[in-house]
Amino acid sequence: MTYLVTARKWRPMVFDDIVGQEHIATTLRNALASNRLSHAYIFGGPRGVGKTTTARILAKAVNCLNPKDYNPDNKCELCTEITEGRSVNVFEIDGASNRGVEEIRNLREAVRYGPAKGKYKIYIIDEVHMLTKEAFNALLKTLEEPPPYVMFIFATTEIHKVPLTILSRCQRFDFRRISIEEITSRLKLIAKEETISIDDDAFLIIAKRADGSMRDAQSIFDQVVSFCGNKIKAKQIISMWNLVDEESFFRLTDIITSKNIKDGLLFTDEIIGSGYDLKDFLNGFIEHLRNILIARSTNSTGLIESSEILKKRYESTAIRFSEIDLLRLIKIASETESAIRWSQQPRLKLEIAIVQMIKLDSSVEIGSLIRKLDNISSNEEDESENKSLSLLEHPATKLAETPIRGNVKATQPTLRADQIVTPKFIIAETPRVSEEIHLPSKRDILDKWSTFVSEAKKERIAIGTMLSETSFVDIKNDRLCISCPDDFHADNLNINRNRQYLQDLAERIYGAKVQLETILSTQNNFPVSTSHQSDQTEIKHSTRSSSQKHPVIEALIKEFGVKPINP
Repeated sequence: MTYLVTARKWRPMVFDDIVGQEHIATTLRNALASNRLSHAYIFGGPRGVGKTTTARILAKAVNCLNPKDYNPDNKCELCTEITEGRSVNVFEIDGASNRGVEEIRNLREAVRYGPAKGKYKIYIIDEVHMLTKEAFNALLKTLEEPPPYVMFIFATTEIHKVPLTILSRCQRFDFRRISIEEITSRLKLIAKEETISIDDDAFLIIAKRADGSMRDAQSIFDQVVSFCGNKIKAKQIISMWNLVDEESFFRLTDIITSKNIKDGLLFTDEIIGSGYDLKDFLNGFIEHLRNILIARSTNSTGLIESSEILKKRYESTAIRFSEIDLLRLIKIASETESAIRWSQQPRLKLEIAIVQMIKLDSSVEIGSLIRKLDNISSNEEDESENKSLSLLEHPATKLAETPIRGNVKATQPTLRADQIVTPKFIIAETPRVSEEIHLPSKRDILDKWSTFVSEAKKERIAIGTMLSETSFVDIKNDRLCISCPDDFHADNLNINRNRQYLQDLAERIYGAKVQLETILSTQNNFPVSTSHQSDQTEIKHSTRSSSQKHPVIEALIKEFGVKPINP
């Protein structure tokens, strides 16, 4: 007999044999059981997951003469013809090579004729997304309202490229990637039937290499059997494909934890010298770090796709890393894998990445660091408060307190009569004399008032200008009273910072501390005696003369000839 590859020889023939797509197989069988078949189906999903195979099983099931539990019997005439590809009722069309509008027009003409045998005339169009826009438009009407004996089954790996007008006229089924466990289970069945000896690690390598595709896994299985014969070991597969084994990844993690740059560079030279594909190496190392992260985060190895021996090693390795450090290592490896694709010096990129991983400092969570700092500061505050409280409660005892050693208690000393000395005199305490406050007189205030105003203008021109527009009233009980022309001057001079400045300036000019008090010129809040009226007149004259000496006023008189207006 002619040799058949495993993918064709072990292709599923009934719904029960479809691997990894139980949700679709169950739905189709229920539709057959209830006679609720649609006129159009579209199957989408990755390559090698059973789209075309499911379409063929459905085509046989609807036309089978002797169905069993809504599965085709694969023995009747119609099932045999469909299996061998010579049925006149089932047409498999390649959408990539029959993508034009003319082919769809021919299909529309053929649809008019009923099936030669069986109940349904079925059109299976593979890679339907390759049809042109015009071809899809030509198919719309026929697809929406076909004859009752016609069924369309579309298959595509890029369902997002199919127009929505087509999708809305079909029942959509999404095929998923097949898991590693399902692929391994199917390969074990095939190996058992083919009397081929293969270990579990070899199955795992093949399943991972297939990347969720059963057809790819079966093709790889054929290749491995051709290389190794009927006895297959994982080491042989690693040698055949020149793969990086898991032991190398564990060595690299040991080098990273030991912080040994020399060993890291020697390891890189070994990887380069072995001829490994650097992108495959980094992808494998990223998966290795992912497994460690899973073991660290979940405290379990249930999500790790590996052998039991390696799972235990992942558990022991995960203890040495924190989750944050593993994420940082994965980021470095991922960035290096992307950089190597376009780099002209891939070795340099890999060496830098490994050295960077080795020199990576351990991460510290900010939250825990802040909590530690808060605890330290709170402990220091508690200690300082306890010390201050103890000193306040027992100040003399704390200073004179000395540790008592031994068990003998000291007794109070007794003095004889001749040992008692009577003091001849007693030093009396010196009475405290309160300092007298010397306030400047009104004459002193008037004599130095112009100096007081000019100093204020030099230091703070705004305050000095407002002060020049006021007049001195009186000084009594350390209060210096100033008359202001309006509320604006009074409010500004009473601002805390301005009041404090004027009081400090008065202390410098007059040599005494005074309190500033402002009144409006229309008010008479401050007590002033009648005997001082002459002093008030002198104050006005001195204020007027001092204001005329102001440089601004002198410039106005000189340039514009202005004259002062007497109130």
